[in-house]
Amino acid sequence: MPMTALIVILAIVILIAAFFLFLYNALVTRRNRVDESWSDIDVQLKRRHDLIPNLVESVKAYATHERQTLESVTQARANAMQAQSAGDPKALAQAENMLTSALKSLFAVSEAYPALRANENFLQLQNELTATEDKVQAARRFYNGQVRDLNTMIQKFPAVMVAGTMGFKARDFFELADDSERAVPNVGAALGK
Repeated sequence: MPMTALIVILAIVILIAAFFLFLYNALVTRRNRVDESWSDIDVQLKRRHDLIPNLVESVKAYATHERQTLESVTQARANAMQAQSAGDPKALAQAENMLTSALKSLFAVSEAYPALRANENFLQLQNELTATEDKVQAARRFYNGQVRDLNTMIQKFPAVMVAGTMGFKARDFFELADDSERAVPNVGAALGK
């Protein structure tokens, strides 16, 4: 074989190797972005879970006969925390949906107690929870965008060849079960706003 042919073959092999290396690095970057965005959701949900016991305690002082609602919120929080530690987006979304529903019931209870709605501690907790809900929603959107980008890249040619052989897998979106659960609990209604 002439030397020129060897150089051309070597150049082609180097280009193909560089191309696959580029694809692999791009996939790693996407996967890390998904992991980072999941971490953001984790942080916001932890904050949400930390606020709920304080909110429940505030309501308890005013609504002692609303025990079932308070227990429902407490149980839903425990389930959500357990699902969060498992790291499964589908299970976490389901648990968070149940928690959101329980919080809606809690805020509905608060409407029956004007003194509770006027309580400064309760108002502050409601405002913090509302802000946290907004942050959870933003983190969820960011995560789903990163998952979309990773999944799209994994499914496109020629990255699909690298992804499959290197163990890259599509990730699940963090979705809500039904449209009624997409709404953030309306704490403004409980405040009379």
